[in-house]
Amino acid sequence: MKAGFSAVKITPDFSTQLGGAGTGEKRYATSILDDIFARAMVIESEGKKICFLSLDVTIVTEDYTKKIRKFAQSLGFLPESVMVSAVQNHSAPSLGNFMLDPDFPQLPERFEYVRGGETKTFQFIFEKVCQAVRAANENLVPVVPCAGRAVFDGLAFNRRAVTRSGKVRMPWFYPKVQKPLGPVDIKYIEGPIDPEIGVMCFQLENMRFHCGILHFTCHPVNVFATDYYAISSDWPGAWVAELEKFFEAGCLVANGCCGNVNPWPAFQPDFYPDHRKMGKQLAEITEKIVTRLTVSNSENIAFKSKIIEIPFRIEPDITEKAKKFLEENPLPAIMKDHSERIAPEWFEAASIMSVEYARKRGNFLYEIQAFRIGDFALLGLPGEPFVEGQLEIKTLSPFEFTFIAHATNHYVGYIPTSQALKRGGHESKFGYWSKLVPEALEIIVQQSIFLLNELYQGD
Repeated sequence: MKAGFSAVKITPDFSTQLGGAGTGEKRYATSILDDIFARAMVIESEGKKICFLSLDVTIVTEDYTKKIRKFAQSLGFLPESVMVSAVQNHSAPSLGNFMLDPDFPQLPERFEYVRGGETKTFQFIFEKVCQAVRAANENLVPVVPCAGRAVFDGLAFNRRAVTRSGKVRMPWFYPKVQKPLGPVDIKYIEGPIDPEIGVMCFQLENMRFHCGILHFTCHPVNVFATDYYAISSDWPGAWVAELEKFFEAGCLVANGCCGNVNPWPAFQPDFYPDHRKMGKQLAEITEKIVTRLTVSNSENIAFKSKIIEIPFRIEPDITEKAKKFLEENPLPAIMKDHSERIAPEWFEAASIMSVEYARKRGNFLYEIQAFRIGDFALLGLPGEPFVEGQLEIKTLSPFEFTFIAHATNHYVGYIPTSQALKRGGHESKFGYWSKLVPEALEIIVQQSIFLLNELYQGD
């Protein structure tokens, strides 16, 4: 087995629209807290090779994944051997427009940001991504794969709090002066987290590590909450930076299914989000993991990709209301007290109608992608599946180590559990960011396990 690694800076040298707000807001960067990167890892064995890309962006859309794969084909990769993952960093641009459906009517150029970003930024990032792929492919060295894990509580928290009214809200950090008895409106936290901190390392003959894949599961929203207009790589970038001394070439992050997981505790007073502190804590645990790694007995690689069809939710009354609103208000309405924010009523209606435009093309085509790396597996799932799905996949996977990267290859939105959809809340509200049928997560879990089993059995 051989592995190659490259990291290329994608921090724009101009102010750009930041993704992750989800409100149709004009949110241009005003400062750079730390740089963001496109990181590429290429692994080759017995004439086959795979490429895993970890991008410090909010979202990657299908059209840009296709462009990246087309470029990679010129280097000898098959499309299904290239996995493009966004760490879903909310303090960075997106790679592609994702807030409205591609078939949603065109808007005047001054409203380009409403769709999720800017074309000049997308092109800038795309070119840098291609540079990273090419460099990683040209720097292959012999390696041995190994992996390890630890479990740790206290860095990630389920973000769906069931209140005493039965509704769900997202907990926010609070000062004890404000709430000396805690957030007493919260009855309980709805679901679990994934406490696994995973590491897949590629070791050189001199026992040093050439490169590695780091795996944790949590929304990168620390800086989003504290420095709203800053560019930052949040905890994934801080984690990587802390571990530079361990990896001669570098490492990257596969962020897991964190659709309902945040770094903010619901019941800890005076908590302050600190991405560098979080990265340092992850690194300290990682330093212990790398002394207790499991070496793979195999150096083979394999890859599989499967497209499944998932129906859209249908909400006729809500959709009809949105349609009428947009017929009367075809252009985005600006808020009277906020000149750089679209009126919530318009943006919500546009989001709802985007589901209708998507539904007219047929069922949603969802790509599940899996890599086998020796005795280990890397699974790519588009969108923001709830962590419950990831836990079930890991439990039933035939591989001893299964790391999952969410937000891969194309935009989907949230994929909640069926019970979470019934309770409502941000992730369940019908719109372009939450549009699939209630059983979508169950379908994805089932098909993912089938794919992993096929990969394990060598079919």
